[in-house]
Amino acid sequence: MTKARLLRLSVVLVSIFMILLIIVYWDNVGTAHFYLHTSFSRPHSPEAIPGIAAGGDWEALPEVDEFLAKLLSSNLKQNSSTSRKTEQLLVQGSNKPVVSNLEENIRGYDWSTHNARNSLDQEKLQIERQRTLREFCANSSFAFPTKERSFDDIPNYELNHLIVDDRHGIIYCYVPKVACTNWKRVMIVLSESLLDQGVPYRNPLDIPREHVHNTSTHLTFNKFWRRYGKFSRHLMKIKLKKYTKFLFVRDPFVRLISAFRSKFELENEEFYRRFAIPMLKLYSNHTNLPTSVSEAFGAGLRVSFSDFIQYLLDPRTEKMAPFNEHWRQVYRLCHPCQIDYDFIGKLETLDEDAAYLLQLLKVDRLLRFPPSYRNRTASSWEDDWFAKIPLAWRQQLYKLYEADFVLFGYPKPENLLKD
Repeated sequence: MTKARLLRLSVVLVSIFMILLIIVYWDNVGTAHFYLHTSFSRPHSPEAIPGIAAGGDWEALPEVDEFLAKLLSSNLKQNSSTSRKTEQLLVQGSNKPVVSNLEENIRGYDWSTHNARNSLDQEKLQIERQRTLREFCANSSFAFPTKERSFDDIPNYELNHLIVDDRHGIIYCYVPKVACTNWKRVMIVLSESLLDQGVPYRNPLDIPREHVHNTSTHLTFNKFWRRYGKFSRHLMKIKLKKYTKFLFVRDPFVRLISAFRSKFELENEEFYRRFAIPMLKLYSNHTNLPTSVSEAFGAGLRVSFSDFIQYLLDPRTEKMAPFNEHWRQVYRLCHPCQIDYDFIGKLETLDEDAAYLLQLLKVDRLLRFPPSYRNRTASSWEDDWFAKIPLAWRQQLYKLYEADFVLFGYPKPENLLKD
């Protein structure tokens, strides 16, 4: 009798624990939309989890993953119904933006029409980009830092660029200076993570820039870790397996020029204090610098592009702290050899890639991707910007960003690396 009572008590305690776990998970992670599959997902029946064949071998899954998969499969019908009702509330945003940000007023938007490539060309383009990435990730003769580590080896603080939309099953790795402001806006609209007077934003360009880059606005893998500890790795892996994962990249040298223009040619108080003052002291021998960026600009004290390149090449920079995200390499931000991305977009073909991606995600009826800036930093500017940079520095800089060039299919800038 004692053994029977202990057994019944154990069953009750385990049941209570499981119920509490379900309630906490449901409340915080958004499992009501966890497995809304996109066009990238495998076909599945309502009784099966996407990516796991009906009647498949559940024993192959780790114990925690098995519990989550079975738990979610029992609610798939309810989840899909909830999502459809919610999506019906969204309408396509207006065609013209309301621009209030100073930087965006200066740059202006390009609302001209673009001839999008047909879907067949886009499909071939994606196959080629993904093939290039996977081949070099698998190529043992091509080495770069962190290449060989597994997803489990990535520290949680390095996962803060992976933004999750549970409503549509999307993961976006944002890369600063690669249209990330507008892609973040798109993710906010899709996930309904930000409200305007109690109503979710429907037009991406209506979202103020300061809210777009507020870390509290987005659900990232790093937050997942802080909330669930080691248990979150299991949830991350499930989402990485089931969700559509995408990123946008850019010619690495052009991205550096864009970062310099944005952060050091415009009056930016934070970047002046954190980066410009040390650069001016170390590489331009300035002392007693003004404490504010407006005073410095008024006195003609500005970081030069040469100062910026020296800063990037200086071994002391990384010893002090990791590169700022605006010039950190993409392979360090998005871990492309550890995460199998379903879509690789490029800024050079942003309009076409964005339109195609929204179609594939089946959200193109909900919103349109905001247009490009008219005066976007162009690849043709490289020669002028690097003209006064010594050849040895250019060669060192290429080695520093070589992995981004190779993994994402950007040609080696031979004209900058030779006399």
